[in-house]
Parts: sequence; C-alpha cells; structure tokens
Amino acid sequence: METAWTNQLSVGNAVIDSEHQNLIVMIDRIESMIRAKNASSLPQELEQFEHYLCVHFINEEKLAQAVNFPFGKNKQEHQFVLKEFQRMRNELLAKKGVWTDDAAKHYSNFLSEWMTSHIVREDMLMKPVLQTHDYKFWPGSKEGGANYAAGSIASLYLQLFGTLTP
Repeated sequence: METAWTNQLSVGNAVIDSEHQNLIVMIDRIESMIRAKNASSLPQELEQFEHYLCVHFINEEKLAQAVNFPFGKNKQEHQFVLKEFQRMRNELLAKKGVWTDDAAKHYSNFLSEWMTSHIVREDMLMKPVLQTHDYKFWPGSKEGGANYAAGSIASLYLQLFGTLTP
C-alpha cells in the first residue's frame, strides 16, 4: 500500500514535514521489499528506518518543547510504535523471506497506516501552534533547520526511553 505525501499532511514545520516525507519514502521501500520477499536487503533497510524514526521522534519532541506544546501523549505513542516496529522487524527477520502474502500485507499495512495515523491524529495537533512560527523555525537556530537530533542508536534509545532496553 503505497503512501503518498500531500500538502494536507503538512504540520506547518519544514523539518518535521521533510522527515515525514522521508519516512514515507522509506516505508514504501520497505513495503516493496516485504512484498518481493527480499530478505537480503530488508535488514539494513529496517535498521535505517528505525534509526531515522528515532531521530524523527526526538526532533518532534524538541520542537514541541520549544513551542510549549504538551507532548506526553505523543511520547507515549512514539514509545508504543517503536516497540511494535521492533516486534514486527524481529518477526520478519526471523522468517528470512518466507512469509505468506497475507503476512506481507499485514506488515506493509502496519507501516503505512501507522505513518498516516501518526501525522493526522498526533502531529496535526501541533499544527495550530506551529503556524504561529515561521515554517522554517527550528529551536536554537536563526536560519531554521540546524541542530537536528543525531547520534548512535544507543544514544537515541537513551533520549527516548532513558534506558537501552525499550
């Protein structure tokens, strides 16, 4: 199920919109690999997606804090979806490309549906607040877009969960 970026998915911030667009592209690649039962390339793609997803979650939280948006519900959803993604990833990798068409559809739908739901139900709540700022606003940057979250997957887990075992 290919997800396409539309302007209706814009939350009113260049950094977050760009990350959402990149996540959608990554999900589409993962879904193609799942449908093709491409077990050789899938592990690396899933690892890259997980890393980028963690960076995105940290960036959303940083932005929410900067604009005084209450982020508790979003953070809980981030922790839940990351755990679900990890469970799904482990199941897929354990099957080594031997999964049914129904399983492929299930895994693909999980990612696509989650991404759209994440934007529409959670991130859109920030849009009214974000629209009071410049589209390129980024905390700690006059130019907009600098100072992104970055680092190893371990440091990302620490920032998201306070522990290395989410």
